Formats: sequence, C-alpha cells, structure tokens
Amino acid sequence: MPYKAYALNLKTSTALTPKMTDDKYYDTIAPAYDELHLEEQSKKLEIIKKELKIDKETKLLDVGCGSGISSQFDCDVTGIDPSEELIKIAEKRVPSAQFMVENAEALPFEDKSFDAVVSLTAIQNFSNIKKGVEEIKRVGKKQFALSFLKKSEKAEEIENLIKEIFPKAKRIEEEKDVIFIIN
Repeated sequence: MPYKAYALNLKTSTALTPKMTDDKYYDTIAPAYDELHLEEQSKKLEIIKKELKIDKETKLLDVGCGSGISSQFDCDVTGIDPSEELIKIAEKRVPSAQFMVENAEALPFEDKSFDAVVSLTAIQNFSNIKKGVEEIKRVGKKQFALSFLKKSEKAEEIENLIKEIFPKAKRIEEEKDVIFIIN
C-alpha cells in the first residue's frame, strides 16, 4: 500500500507528521517505512561501517533502530526504538539481534555497556535531544556514529550539542544527513 495511505489519520483526514507528541506516527507508517527510507539509510550505514571498527565480538547498540536497516552489523546487536510496529519489522530483518521498545532518553543499560553506539537519523525525533545524546554517551565505551537530518529545524542545536559532548567527533556531510563519527 502506498505511503499516503499510512500517513493519514483516518478519523480526521489530517496528515501525520514526525512532530506528533506520541510515538504513533512511526507505528502508523511502519508498513511503508522501508519504501520511504531503505535506500537512504543503507547509504549512511555503508559510510558508518567504513568508519567504525566492528568485529564479531563488538557489542553494538542501535538507538532509534526503526525497521532494523541500521542494525545490520556482523556483531552482537541490540536495537531500541519507541515504535512497536517498527520493532516487529526489525526482528524479522535481523533475527540475530535483540530488539526492545524503549526511548533514547532513558536507556535501560548500565554505563559503558556497549563497545559501539549508532543512531541514524533519529536524534531530531528525540523528545529531549540533550538527554538522549547524553544517554548514548553514557552507555557507550569508545565508538559512536550519530546522524541527523540536515533539513531538521533542530540541526544547529543537535550539531552544537554533539560537538560539546563529543569534542573530537569527525563530521561527514552526506546527501541528506550530517554524520558524526567518534572513535
């Protein structure tokens, strides 16, 4: 079914947007998520895989994993996302990974639990961007890959925050995103 069928609130016939205060937007578009984002997310994932040093022993957290596109690493992967419907898709895409319905602002993991933490094009959707990025740093050890939409209203805020929290971050400008690599 085409994207527009999923992006309408049938009760009011109003378009849904990621700015909705609840997490239902992504639950609603989940069946069409890959049609919308597979190609662009896959390109970013390839860039990140070249930048990070990941091996089979690496313990990796994917924050805002969506449908699991960005969870496709050959290591011990845990993915979190607030959308139950996207998590269901991720579980089918990457059956070797563990997926959980959680929010970035309150990660249910001990400090320094993961060798690497990635978050592709999710930060601009966090309800509290600073808290989410601080949580990512808290649970990660040494490698991070963070991206956000260049066209986001919050792009400048996010970039400044990442530079503050990760002063040695390498900045990569991609077609639609800015990617920061920390290693």
